[in-house]
Amino acid sequence: MANQFLTPQLIAQQALATLYESLVMVPLVYTDISSEFTAQKPGNTIMVRKPAVFQAQNFVQGSGIQLQSANEGNIPVTLNQVADVSFSVTSQELTLSIVNFDEQLLTPACMALAEKIDRDILSLRSQITQTVGVQGGNNVANWNAPEVLIDAARVLDVAKVPVDGRAVVTGPYTKANWLNSQLLKFVMNSGNTDALRKASIGQNLFGFDAYQTQNVKAPTSAPATGSGLPTTEAGVAFHQSAFCFASAPLELAPGSFASVQSYSGLSVRVAYQYDILQKQTIVSLDTLYGVQVLDPNRACLVQGALA
Repeated sequence: MANQFLTPQLIAQQALATLYESLVMVPLVYTDISSEFTAQKPGNTIMVRKPAVFQAQNFVQGSGIQLQSANEGNIPVTLNQVADVSFSVTSQELTLSIVNFDEQLLTPACMALAEKIDRDILSLRSQITQTVGVQGGNNVANWNAPEVLIDAARVLDVAKVPVDGRAVVTGPYTKANWLNSQLLKFVMNSGNTDALRKASIGQNLFGFDAYQTQNVKAPTSAPATGSGLPTTEAGVAFHQSAFCFASAPLELAPGSFASVQSYSGLSVRVAYQYDILQKQTIVSLDTLYGVQVLDPNRACLVQGALA
């Protein structure tokens, strides 16, 4: 693309695409798109539609069918998070092609936004009480073996969680241990890469699509004995309907040089303004969102013993 003056709309369109591709957690959780078309303010509460739940009934010819309500139900989600990245650019940088601007400035900014969003969704782990990862009893494996997902699947199966739409997200240490297992080495050396195509760890691994993110961190130091804190990374195995992410467009100030773009439940605002004191242009990217646990029984932690 030839060099051109970059408008907020053009930057916002590219930022939205880059941000969505950089996210790990958002594509894996339930995303509400009903608020995508209505501008909101930070702190507003929206009602998110929960997936409908039905129960099969035995049909009796004389009685006819039994109608069930198709009401999906609603749960309140507060849009209390505004992820923001703002930076200054020169006039020369604003005349770059969108490709160069994306590589030099926009992609790093969007990656920072994605990391914050993923961290906020992962913070919902604190509300999950079901845990696997310590061998013994009903558990067949420790957290550092991919077979731990057999235990995670059992936990979700007992809770009658649907088989489709399951994922597990772990950290770098767990990933390294799993990839060093004979199980995954065999898959990688078998010539069949289908199981490793869509994720950094594996696809359909004991019924889970496995992903890794640096936002699942290991303790920086050994926690005090009796503190009840994890001694390892705390990954999470879950169904898509366990967690919810809701985003809404931020308002545009009248006359502002800004643009809001939305796609698949994700919204990004881009604005910029010339700073006459510093003789530079300030570019600001932000997104408004909230996260919520929909059903804690549809998730379990994958971690080692607690201190």
